[in-house]
Amino acid sequence: MNPKFYDLPQERKQAILNAGFHVFSRNTYKKSPMSEIAEAAGISKSLLFHYFHNKKELYLFLWDTCAKITVEEMTRSGAYEQNDLFGSMDYGMQAKLRLMKKYPDIGLFAVRAFYEKDPEISADIQKSMGKYLDAHAAKKLGKLNPDDFIPGIDLYMMYREMYWASEGCLWEYIQRGALDTDAMEKDFRRLLDFWKSVYLRNNREK
Repeated sequence: MNPKFYDLPQERKQAILNAGFHVFSRNTYKKSPMSEIAEAAGISKSLLFHYFHNKKELYLFLWDTCAKITVEEMTRSGAYEQNDLFGSMDYGMQAKLRLMKKYPDIGLFAVRAFYEKDPEISADIQKSMGKYLDAHAAKKLGKLNPDDFIPGIDLYMMYREMYWASEGCLWEYIQRGALDTDAMEKDFRRLLDFWKSVYLRNNREK
């Protein structure tokens, strides 16, 4: 990426980022032309290529920006400070829902990027996501007390299963064409209650 992008006025930078999020969130990587992004940003295609040498570079920059914004919101929410796994997941989901309400295109982009199959970028996205997941899983699992959960449970697999289910829930909403954050919150709270009933020792022993 051309470092001169950072020298642009904040309004111009934001316009380019929002245009990228918007176009990529509504189409696959392959079917998202740079010309459409440039038009949405109000700049020429040649100028867009001046800042980002190719579509892959722009896409991965948007992905990194999305991850940075999400981590910042999660940190502000206190999700990373929670010792209780389900409390942490609840705080985290609330943070993500707030972001989706504020930046709907970012939410759509993030989920589409996670499921993107184009070989030009899919490996980079999955590698980045794998590092993020492993790092945060290690932090959360390190705070768990095995005695709080049913005997013999594989805590790592439990965490991964809940993560996969959460992402699958998001993808289902994406397929409906829009993100209904109120319905998503309701469904996720039902999932949390279900997981508590299945995995927590006290709930199983009642």
